[in-house]
Amino acid sequence: MDYEQMIAQLSKILTPKRLRHSIGVSETAEELAGIFGCDRGKARVAGLLHDVAREIPVDELLSRAEAFGIVMSDIERAEPILLHASIAAKLAQSNFCIDDAEIFQAIRLHTIGGLHMSLLDKIIYVADAIEPGRQFGELEELRAIARIDLDKALLMTLDQSIQYILERGGLLHPATIEARNELLTKKT
Repeated sequence: MDYEQMIAQLSKILTPKRLRHSIGVSETAEELAGIFGCDRGKARVAGLLHDVAREIPVDELLSRAEAFGIVMSDIERAEPILLHASIAAKLAQSNFCIDDAEIFQAIRLHTIGGLHMSLLDKIIYVADAIEPGRQFGELEELRAIARIDLDKALLMTLDQSIQYILERGGLLHPATIEARNELLTKKT
């Protein structure tokens, strides 16, 4: 399946707003891949498919994850929306004929991050935050930093995600904390 066929398929299952976001992440990820020497094609595809499961109703995510054999943590059972990333990785394989472990991992980690994130993982995580459709304070600074220092942009994005969750009284996923701590310990 080529890129245009993937977009046509996505247009049948995502709202126009979510599809624009996915294309924005794809284009941003491809740009960042070019800057940092990552495979542009993988970045483009991972960005496009990262949210393919985002519009599955929350009350269906647990059963979908179980059907795919996805091992869930207590945090994911309590916050099933987090499962959309792991389910998206499975759908990329089953519905879009992707056969690439790096792409699957980048899709799986785009929401919570994790230890030992690859360059592609980091690109997709940051691209999801800075794609052109996003609007929030300090975004222009983050976009500029992302084109110079990907780890710094990832740390800023993780911090923003943690702050957002704390403000809403949500559960922090340990993988997000591990990703942040790993970046901080690498800097010292």
